[in-house]
Amino acid sequence: MTAVPTSEATATLARQLGIPLVSLDDAPSVDITLDGADEVDARLDLIKGYGGALIREKIVAAASRRLVILVGRDKVVAMLGTRGRLPIEVVPFAAGFCRRRLAAEGYAPVLRTTGSTPVVSDNGNLIFDCTVTPIADATRLEGNLRSIPGVVGTGLFVGMAHTVLVWDEGRVTTMSRPEVPVTLP
Repeated sequence: MTAVPTSEATATLARQLGIPLVSLDDAPSVDITLDGADEVDARLDLIKGYGGALIREKIVAAASRRLVILVGRDKVVAMLGTRGRLPIEVVPFAAGFCRRRLAAEGYAPVLRTTGSTPVVSDNGNLIFDCTVTPIADATRLEGNLRSIPGVVGTGLFVGMAHTVLVWDEGRVTTMSRPEVPVTLP
């Protein structure tokens, strides 16, 4: 087994544990991504990024044949946005512009900091934690936010997870996305 780390922190931990690592460029394919999530709805759509690696996590998940999410029962929500926070990664050059546009759209962006120092993602970008209400159409919101120049990506992972394993009081429940049959011409 070899692994593709989704953050520098994960890479450091994997090296300490002796897990062989490869870059995404060197991985001929990625069979499975195992990850957590901050919110999961019944459609298996997710909000991720409270840990700050949302873009790398999304890239590795998209490169994988299967995305399996591991969460506690408290992460399962009726509708995404229930916790009121959506991470958005932005290019530093566009931070002011993005902050104004996000605020104008009603998302009240707060620059993620450690003390007074802005948090910088492993990609060299900034993260805004935006206030959201429950999200009725995550696909549409993802498109609207991504259309803002300078937004690199959001913590919305729509239609990506195949399976969610939910830990609840010593038991695991499996949530699965129905397989979509492939139609050949």
